[in-house]
Parts: sequence; structure tokens; C-alpha cells
Amino acid sequence: VVCHRAVVDALVFGGLGWWVARMSQRSLSRCQLHNLHLAQARRTVLEHLEGDFQPGAITALIGANGAGKSTLIQAIMGELRPINGEVVCTVPKERRAWLPQQLALDLTFPMSVEELVMTGSWPSHGALTGYCAAHYRKGREIMARLGISHLAHRPLGELSGGQRQRALIGRTLMQEAELLLLDEPFANVDSETVDILIRILRQMADDGATIIVVLHDMDHLQRLADEVLMLNGGHGRWVAPSALTDHHSPAQVVPFTLGGRHAGSA
Repeated sequence: VVCHRAVVDALVFGGLGWWVARMSQRSLSRCQLHNLHLAQARRTVLEHLEGDFQPGAITALIGANGAGKSTLIQAIMGELRPINGEVVCTVPKERRAWLPQQLALDLTFPMSVEELVMTGSWPSHGALTGYCAAHYRKGREIMARLGISHLAHRPLGELSGGQRQRALIGRTLMQEAELLLLDEPFANVDSETVDILIRILRQMADDGATIIVVLHDMDHLQRLADEVLMLNGGHGRWVAPSALTDHHSPAQVVPFTLGGRHAGSA
């Protein structure tokens, strides 16, 4: 029943060609959801969730507040155990990166931009080992790529929202993340930073990374997403990005699928 429903949804919202392409690529996926059921505080949040996240693709995760976006991310990162079904992820944990909303960042912690970027080496190199010349050279290259070299020694608490977000992305580049999850990365940042982050994320995907990003803005979705997983009513629906604009105007789509911008929503 679940598979049949997924096929019907895909044909309606993506078209036959899109569905056939997804199925032909599934064997390449390094992150798959199999009849996934998730709960928070004994309340079922998502059920019968099926699908896979492709390497080299950016998937937009959309849905209203409480639809289960953060819950699904926790499960993919291995921080929440399913009540049924499973998440199959073959990406090593040291190559999985999670970039939360900036509201979760402690700005009082005494850390500079360079120090934050360098922590991206910790999952594979260790936190107490120290950095070699190659690490510092790579960190400088990443900061230059993000346009934040002049901020290397600036404390995080003195940065603008856009500058902090660039530094956080720099940490994931330092980590060489193969699976990257981002929660509203464009919230409260300037347009220049949005353009830079979209370019960097696109480059990461082109290099083979699997990227899942929570979005609330239709323009960002159109510019960035290769696929869309829409959460609503405890279920997930895979949608071709073009279907959201081909069949609906943004004014019709946004209230149902993209939801609001409140921190801490499920």
C-alpha cells in the first residue's frame, strides 16, 4: 500500500519521467528511508515514510510548523530511534554534518571565525590532536572562498547573521561532509550571503554530497532544490520542484507546504 501510494504521488506531482529517473538512481543512494515511523514524547509525528536522498542532489524539506522536519533530521543524524522502520545511511558519521538554526548557536562562547572553521576537522582528526600546516592552509582557502578571510580573528558574537552563517558553512567544508543537513540556512542573512551559500551548496552537490535543507521560501527552493520532500499530516510526499510552480502559484503553495519560520518547530 505504501509503495503504491508513493508511485501515485510521484506520477501526479512529478511526472512519469521524473519518477523513472528517481527509481533508476535509487541504488546509488547512501541515505534511504524504509517505512519510517517517528515519534516525539510518545506522539507519532511521521509514519510510513519512504524514499531516498541522492548523492549529488539537493533535497528541500518543506512543511508547516510541527510537520516533522526537525524530527526527521534527528532520525537521519542517528539522534532519534524510529518506533518502526529504519533509516539506512552508509555515510560515515564523521562525514555527516548538521547545521542548525543560528538561534542554537551560543554567541557568548569565546571562539573566532577561524577557530570555528577549523573545528570541522575534529570528526576525522580529533579535537585534541592539534592542527598541522595543511589544516591551516585548507582553513584559509575555505574562508577566502566564503569571503570571510578578513574576519578570521573576529569573535562569533561580533558577526552579522550572514557572516556567522558563512563561518558555519565553512566548518562543514572543512569537515568534507558527504551528508549535509541544514535548517533554514537563509534565515536572517543578507542577499549577498544567500547568493554565496547557494553557490557553495551547489558546488558541494556537484562534488557528490547529499544535501537536505529545510526551506520556507519559494524563491530559494526554485534556485536550489533538485527534489522536494513535503511533510504534511504525518506523511511525506516526494515532489518535483517544477510541480510546485507548474500547478500552483507561490501564494497557493507557500501556506500549505513551506510553513512559518519559528525556531524549534518539529
